[in-house]
Amino acid sequence: MKAINSGVSIRALGYLVALAEEKHFGRAAERCFVSQPTLSAQIKKLEEQLGVQLVERNQRRVMVTELGYDIAERARAVLHAVEEIVEATRAHPDPLAGELRVGLIPTVGPSLLPRVTPGLHKTFPRLRLMLLEYQTDELLGRLEEGALDLAVLADTIDTEPYAAFTLYEEDFVVALPADHRLATRRRLKIDDLDDETLLLLEEGHCLSDQALEVCSQIRVDGPQDFRATSLETLRQMVAAGVGVTLLPELAASYSAATGGGLALRPFQQPRPGRKVLGLWRKSNPRRATIKQVCQEIRSMIGGNAKSREQRGRSSGS
Repeated sequence: MKAINSGVSIRALGYLVALAEEKHFGRAAERCFVSQPTLSAQIKKLEEQLGVQLVERNQRRVMVTELGYDIAERARAVLHAVEEIVEATRAHPDPLAGELRVGLIPTVGPSLLPRVTPGLHKTFPRLRLMLLEYQTDELLGRLEEGALDLAVLADTIDTEPYAAFTLYEEDFVVALPADHRLATRRRLKIDDLDDETLLLLEEGHCLSDQALEVCSQIRVDGPQDFRATSLETLRQMVAAGVGVTLLPELAASYSAATGGGLALRPFQQPRPGRKVLGLWRKSNPRRATIKQVCQEIRSMIGGNAKSREQRGRSSGS
């Protein structure tokens, strides 16, 4: 978009519209609650800024030029748009009202949203949540360009450019076919997955990188011709006996509640896991509202309770 630096003021455009409609400096000035010399001077300044004559002046009457009327008509549209902007801000004096655009990574959304959305609607009844799913890179891009107010994602990035809030921490668990040899064990060591076929999500999902990092010290195979597009596909492939995978704890509990054919086993201590964050632009004027939403999510998930290490100590290894 081409930058405009004309110095033309909204007020001067309003004076021109009044003059075009009243066809008299005195009446136009009275309508605008200014003195006639002030209005006349502002119209003259507007002409100088635009480099055109807007008004014919003589001792008997004032005549707005044809171009003056054309500009006055365009100015009406500008003034109307300004009024709409002012009305829009007045319509939402409550920071907890209006639309809040929330983006989530696909490995968080399906398991998190059913747990928190009803509670958020109850706590913030005037807040309209627009919920969208994107992979991490696109999520951050949309956050930076202002298309999102809040991004919910795993702590795998540099958070310095943003305001960050820890929503919860979760362990990774192993998803196995129900009849797998390891399904008879209560807890697994990472070494137990040696030589297993590890199923992963397609590139762009941070969970794949996290799973590979967890298994970096052992030998795991992966089908070269398959990468899942969603956690649901991973679950179905594991249930079919194609391989094993790692699931975040929240997604694993969702799997246990919605589908069969899987055995879900935690790791022994120290348990690998991840932190899930809420990110927003530090300059966002609704940052206080966004933080309140994040605090409510953490309260509902229980992120304020025990850390992953504390859970491990209380349950044993």
